[in-house]
Amino acid sequence: MANDSLETRRVLFLGPPGMLELVERELAGMDVAFALDPDEVDRVLPGCDAVLDAYMKVPFTAERLADAERLTVVVTATTGSDHIDTDFAAGRGIPVLTLKGQTELLGRLTPAAEHSWLLLMACARSLVGAAHHVTSGGWDRNLFPGTMLSGTTLGLVGCGRIGGMMSRYARAFGMRCIGYDPHVASFPDSIERAALDTVMAEADFVSVHVHLTSETTGLVGRSELGRMKAGAVLINTSRGAVVDETALLGALDSGRLGAAGLDVLTAEPETAADPLVEYARGHDNLLITPHIGGFSPGALATVLQFSCGRVRDALGT
Repeated sequence: MANDSLETRRVLFLGPPGMLELVERELAGMDVAFALDPDEVDRVLPGCDAVLDAYMKVPFTAERLADAERLTVVVTATTGSDHIDTDFAAGRGIPVLTLKGQTELLGRLTPAAEHSWLLLMACARSLVGAAHHVTSGGWDRNLFPGTMLSGTTLGLVGCGRIGGMMSRYARAFGMRCIGYDPHVASFPDSIERAALDTVMAEADFVSVHVHLTSETTGLVGRSELGRMKAGAVLINTSRGAVVDETALLGALDSGRLGAAGLDVLTAEPETAADPLVEYARGHDNLLITPHIGGFSPGALATVLQFSCGRVRDALGT
């Protein structure tokens, strides 16, 4: 049940502490509660009319949402919502508003594509191993032959906004670019349309950029990984569950894949005992970052301003 219009609206904000001042300014006149700890979220949520989430590390399960009787809307400053029980929310008549489909806004945000390209280049040049080698007292360039990107092929699984940006980066480096995406009707000139099997088999680098759905869960599975060239590189900055992580670990451990760069894991944020993290501790051909691809203060400020406007619209203030 929505709060009475004469009462002060209360909004639960989850996100970087440094963005709290911006949110309070954009939601002036509302009571903004800040919480990141799940227990604190459970304490505060029942008294809130809206959730503004730029954190994604606290799952909004049916059990958690069931106690939020005043909740009118959930707004996420992200394109994904797999941490929210959207079916339960819909059953309660609570809209979950993400950034998916906000083409004009998202077109101005480049950090996720830039981070994907960073991981690709780091893998191509064995950056982690080379840096560790020097800080350990070594200086032998022969241990770290780099891959020249010009003349190689980038394969994209997902050719939407971020995939399109990646293809332009690839062209600038003299790479051929092929892509698979059954949901994109018109590909940019920088991407040659191909079947998934072709992308996996012909690419020297495969980069994954799809939303997590029932269709894409396990999309890059054991058979797809098995089609990749010996020594090829996999980049995943979408969601961990899109890739069969057990098969990926086996391909890296056997030496069949040259390297992988990951910004996402299925187990995140509880990753201390994750098998891929364990492997990365002792092997330089796996680079993992903590889901930071889209995290840039400038970009986050932009999406939070937009998202605060959606909170205001939803609450009628």
